[in-house]
Amino acid sequence: MSDLFATLRECANEIGLSIGAHRGRGYSGQRESQYHLDLVADDVARRILGAAGWRVVSEESGVTGSGPLTVVVDPIDGSTNCDHGVPFYATSLAVVKGGQLIAGLVVNHATGTTYEAELGAGATRDGVTISASAQTILDHAIVSFSGLPSRHAGWAQFRSLGAASLEICLVADGSLDAYGVAQQSTLNPWDYLAGLLIAREAGAVAADYRGESLETDEMVVRRPIIAATPSLLERLVGIGPL
Repeated sequence: MSDLFATLRECANEIGLSIGAHRGRGYSGQRESQYHLDLVADDVARRILGAAGWRVVSEESGVTGSGPLTVVVDPIDGSTNCDHGVPFYATSLAVVKGGQLIAGLVVNHATGTTYEAELGAGATRDGVTISASAQTILDHAIVSFSGLPSRHAGWAQFRSLGAASLEICLVADGSLDAYGVAQQSTLNPWDYLAGLLIAREAGAVAADYRGESLETDEMVVRRPIIAATPSLLERLVGIGPL
């Protein structure tokens, strides 16, 4: 796995170096909600991951290449944050082998904070082992959403920070107690897949509001919810889409 993570880190680091001159340039005009910096980051990802002999599934360019490993990549998760100077955006890289999620890396480019996980080996933040909170009571929980919830369902506080991969990692390290989707919002695997493994390896649990499998490298939509504990997850799933 060391060579695998070395390549993932190289990819994320080079993306971080490449986007600086493109922040603030706005939309590319090629696709709705796509920024110039997204295209630059995607070029880097496809070059480095493709050279490693891997199949790549990217938000920006779809499926390219072939190989025994698939890397599901969001070159810049939180593109709007990045373009507008909000310091919360990341590169998210998830590795799938034989249909199984085996590795994940998420780098917050604004801070340099790096989250990593290998299947069965735990999760780390900047090399230090992390674990999810022990929160079981929704009334005491701090939760985060993609989209804005239509009603208050009893949590203590909520956030909407604009970068799913990082928000899921905040569940993994105990900063947040849960993350989910609200009001018909959906996510693609590149948004959540790396964070999903990191959260699981940190002891968190996950489900999809529709009961669909979250572990997929297909270009599909899902409605995931990730929670620190099984009882908190059960409560949130029971509430239903917000």
